[in-house]
Amino acid sequence: MKKNIVTAVEFLVLLMIGICVFVVFSHMRPVLNRNADIVGRFLLSVLLLVSALLARRTNNHKKYWKILFAFFIAILTISVDYYTPSSRLLIPFSQNHLQTPAGIALDKLGSSIIIIGGIVVLTIISGEKLSSLFLYDGNVRESLKIGTVAFSIVAFGSVLIAKLFGAQDLSLERIIPWLPWILIFIAGNALNEELLFRGLFFKKLEPVLGGFLSNLVVAIPFVLHHTGVTYTNDVFMFLSYLLPLSLLWGYITQKTGSLWGAVLFHAGTDIPVVLVIFSKLA
Repeated sequence: MKKNIVTAVEFLVLLMIGICVFVVFSHMRPVLNRNADIVGRFLLSVLLLVSALLARRTNNHKKYWKILFAFFIAILTISVDYYTPSSRLLIPFSQNHLQTPAGIALDKLGSSIIIIGGIVVLTIISGEKLSSLFLYDGNVRESLKIGTVAFSIVAFGSVLIAKLFGAQDLSLERIIPWLPWILIFIAGNALNEELLFRGLFFKKLEPVLGGFLSNLVVAIPFVLHHTGVTYTNDVFMFLSYLLPLSLLWGYITQKTGSLWGAVLFHAGTDIPVVLVIFSKLA
């Protein structure tokens, strides 16, 4: 009984930290105004880093240090992404305006490079191997097989799904020129989100919470992170559709020990989203 209570408290505390990092200080739609947001991000980053280092030094709390440091990595990378005009790094060279398929895709690519690069570098600095992010090891072949099948199924129905979310005039003539930009967008977004959520946290959380609760404590902030999206006519329906998907991506990662199946599956589900966004451009 005591162990169950401790686990429940750990789950709730880690869930609240996750919501604070990924929802309150989101790099997409932060809750606070700019000044409060900057101060809040700085204070939270310092608190997480100091807490992680203190936990590392004490035997009773050592199991939490990697989790706290993972949250520090997350808040730092998404904050750098949010306050760094990554779109300016790529778009001027391609001479594409941000409100075009090319501009949106390159903006997403720039954002993904910052987040992925930050996670990889800070993971190495912390002394962890990249295998802790599920980037290699595990049953990669099985993971890729699951991801390829899932990607193919979702991609096949992507036009229909996009129409359910409000896509307009999805003629073949419009979609074909978008294909390179769709691929860039979904590749960058799927890898950065899977790495930021499931890859970064699962191996740190599982010794504390176990498999299912680890999946759930990541899935809830991931879903809430998408609150307020404008690329669907029914946000509640979209979030309801996203929760089981998030849990499924987590299960695939845990089952295979590899992130790549979830990345491919996630990329496939991003196709309808990109079709909606691109279809509404002038």
